[in-house]
Amino acid sequence: MIATEKFTFTGKNGQTLDGRLELPLYTKPRAAALFAHCFTCTKQSHAATRVASALAAKGLAVLRFDFTGLGGSDGDFANAGFATNVEDLTCAAQALADRGLPPVLLVGHSLGGAAVLAAAAHVPQARGVATLNAPYDASHVFEHFGDAVDDIEDNGEAEVTLAGRKFRIARAFLEQGRDQPQGERIANLGLPLMVMHCPQDEVVGIDNARLIFEKAKHPKSFVALDNADHLLTEPGSAEYAANMIAAWATPYLADLPMAPREEFAGTVEVATAGGKFAQWVRTASHEFIADEPVSFGGSDHGPTPYDLLLAALGTCTSMTIQMYAERKKIPLDSVRIELEHSRDHHTDCVDCEDKGVPIQVIDRAIELSGDLTGKQRQRLMEIADKCPVHKTMLGELHIHSTLIEI
Repeated sequence: MIATEKFTFTGKNGQTLDGRLELPLYTKPRAAALFAHCFTCTKQSHAATRVASALAAKGLAVLRFDFTGLGGSDGDFANAGFATNVEDLTCAAQALADRGLPPVLLVGHSLGGAAVLAAAAHVPQARGVATLNAPYDASHVFEHFGDAVDDIEDNGEAEVTLAGRKFRIARAFLEQGRDQPQGERIANLGLPLMVMHCPQDEVVGIDNARLIFEKAKHPKSFVALDNADHLLTEPGSAEYAANMIAAWATPYLADLPMAPREEFAGTVEVATAGGKFAQWVRTASHEFIADEPVSFGGSDHGPTPYDLLLAALGTCTSMTIQMYAERKKIPLDSVRIELEHSRDHHTDCVDCEDKGVPIQVIDRAIELSGDLTGKQRQRLMEIADKCPVHKTMLGELHIHSTLIEI
């Protein structure tokens, strides 16, 4: 259960970079992560969306954004390149920090993996780096340009076709990717590193993972993404990678303080939580969501108000029966209660004062397990009607509402 919001920030050269910030929907994130997409991909790539969503579901805020000249971001892709990507990541990290969400985890896919390895030195809050099918050398991407490299060198720019799409590549792009000191950067990373790679990757071979892993110092980990492809489009592969990253990063984030609970005067607090109907419910020591089903226009992120009403009656009934049985030494093993609410008129309604008037009805079926006599079962059923919630619902209940001025 996550929420996604638009997140734009300014790049080093003044260009507007377009991103999406994934947030845990009903809790404050303990930390933030920054995701770098693959070469010519965008923030909407399969890996970017799946990994960011899965990490957000684990309680992290995750920013995925378009590098300069791609997707919704401004700028000239032809003259951008690896160095520009690193600058974009640095600006993204600062924008997150300004939002109060400094990124402690850097995750990069393919060339984005090489970029986060280079950018880590410029993100002082970073506590770990994870790469997915990343090349060891930033110039690896040039292998996919074919003969166009010579045209770019000779003419200053040329058109290349990558993954069925045409791109203009300028000489500055080549210059940014060459002679990058990736080996030195990896050796001096000074952060926990997780290298994840598909052994069958035909775009960026598995030897790249070996080179990264060998150059890195401990703590370092390697996970093979078996049965995945380079873009992590195989069902479940991106989610698996995200779950592994979240589990790996947990020890390095353990000392981060949990978001402080705001004090409130009431026994229960209810507040809108995003979506059409979702409500954030807090008691003095618990938090959960109430919602409506999809068929009613909600998102089905939690029980409905009437589910909660029935749950209140059912739990109180069961607790009351168990307390009485324990006090009276009745051999009750367990209680199971099924409840159903109806707003339809019962034709055989014996408790209706006005015939034909619809009434509210709760049907409560109670199952008592144990070596019980008939008399004991009858007595426990009588006790069921004495539960405090039952009495409240049938009593003369007044609800007083007060407007809080803000």
